[in-house]
Amino acid sequence: MNAVILGVGSNIDPEKHIRMALELLSEIGQVEKVSQWVKTAPVGISDQPDFINGAVKITTSLEREALARYLKKLEERLGRDRSAPKFGPRTIDLDIVVWNGQITDPDYYTRDFLKKSVDVLM
Repeated sequence: MNAVILGVGSNIDPEKHIRMALELLSEIGQVEKVSQWVKTAPVGISDQPDFINGAVKITTSLEREALARYLKKLEERLGRDRSAPKFGPRTIDLDIVVWNGQITDPDYYTRDFLKKSVDVLM
């Protein structure tokens, strides 16, 4: 089994989309722990609602590439519009931040809220 920490964020009906994402993650593994959720200002495009961000620790038998594909499909199932601007509003954003104890997402080092959320789960 692989131990994974995912960064989770949303600023379009975030309570609904984050809850749904956590439920759907059970299709591919076990949700072990969830961090506290924090409200953060948007990065890049400031004229949009604040984000709700946090992290979730899961265990899964999927390999990293298969998990990354699953997360993209899950984002699409929850209405993520990939034609929208990169830093624009989104229903859900799911990123692999830690893979089996190894930090894999450089945002961990530059986004304080992500580092705090992940560190609680490690």
